[in-house]
Amino acid sequence: MALEKIVLFGGSGYVGNAFQRHLRRRGIPYEAPSRKEVNLLEPGSIARFLGETKPSFLIHAAGYTGRPNVDACEDHKTECLLGNAVLPGVLAGVCAELELPWGHVSSGCLYTGDRGPGPKEERLGFREEDPPNFCFRTNNSSFYSGTKALGEEILADAGGCYLWRLRIPFNEVDSSKNYLSKLLRYERLLDARNSLSQLDEFARAAFECWERRVPFGIYNVVNPGSVTTREVIELLERSPLGRRLIEAGKRFAFFPGEEAFRKVARAPRSNCVLDNSKLQGVGIHLEEVHEAVERAWNQWQAEAAA
Repeated sequence: MALEKIVLFGGSGYVGNAFQRHLRRRGIPYEAPSRKEVNLLEPGSIARFLGETKPSFLIHAAGYTGRPNVDACEDHKTECLLGNAVLPGVLAGVCAELELPWGHVSSGCLYTGDRGPGPKEERLGFREEDPPNFCFRTNNSSFYSGTKALGEEILADAGGCYLWRLRIPFNEVDSSKNYLSKLLRYERLLDARNSLSQLDEFARAAFECWERRVPFGIYNVVNPGSVTTREVIELLERSPLGRRLIEAGKRFAFFPGEEAFRKVARAPRSNCVLDNSKLQGVGIHLEEVHEAVERAWNQWQAEAAA
């Protein structure tokens, strides 16, 4: 039987590249057109390309995140709104017309905080059905988080669609988009508790949703558990990379509190814990977050060549 063909939009981005690596490793045929080949805000352009390629599944990993961080979205609100809210709606219309199943890379930044302590004093994460509490409707979010929440609202009634919530991606390869790389470069750090997504596990788990034909809907694709910034740094300091940095005189400084951090950050930040039991319930598993972070520090690599 012939292998299915996949179309990947946003393949040149940080998350899109992880999907490309996964598909190549698996030997799964795919096409990842550039923005010059397909105008993602033009339904006709999308429909023509999909009509020619005839994929069995579409992965949408495009969007607007801002460089070097979400503060930039405050200056580029039109691009941010188009990329994160309008574009998902355009794709939903085209995919519905073509009866094409697809997956959309969403975000866990729709939340702040957690649901409180669990039976073992662990912090309980937000579930897929919990309404966002860090968005335009709650009037407390960054513009980026607000647009990602709008994107989910637009897709609320979309059939044949997965929404994969990514949360602070990282892996063992140095990159400007890698959470661990950012910690190495920032002068001061905010100690906050978060869920994280190991980037390559995220791509594998998201695509596995389609391979297993699990029910469509929202999935928190995060590593089980949660971790604080200080815990991430402690894991670094025990690694070969950390020992080298300490020997070279590197010290990690923290903001005295969130109020001090807010004085240097233009936009509010989402720090939150997500529950991934729904994903585990369909048989898709990721490594525990502390173990995944420790593995990344121990296997640290220089940034891959473009």
